Amino acid sequence: MSTDIEARLDMVGIVAADLPASLAFYRRLGLDIPAAADTEPHVEVTLPNGLRLAWDPEQTVKSFHPEWKGSPNGRIALAFKLPTPAEVDSAYHELTAAGATGELEPFDAFWGQRYAVLRDPDGNAVDLFAPLPA
Repeated sequence: MSTDIEARLDMVGIVAADLPASLAFYRRLGLDIPAAADTEPHVEVTLPNGLRLAWDPEQTVKSFHPEWKGSPNGRIALAFKLPTPAEVDSAYHELTAAGATGELEPFDAFWGQRYAVLRDPDGNAVDLFAPLPA
């Protein structure tokens, strides 16, 4: 099947039930999000590769989509590459100690990565990974 649509992924959007908690979670993962953003109706950061990551509090979304209900388990997964397998373990333990929900503790995956999954404050999956030594 061919298509004439030329699209590229430009932004990943997260609807946050608790914007400050969500932003704090992603700050711990190393994203440069100004502290003043915690009270904004829309927050965006541009990652080094040009992809934008954005957050909207529920009330912002409901302002233009009054029937919006969201999903209790999230619908996206964000994958964060870490420099080493040990840093996957460290980040997982730091984030869960700070209140994040751990879903899969770090393990050596058959596809050659140290891999773990946790949930951000809105239930979205966040994968942490690093290549295993050859």
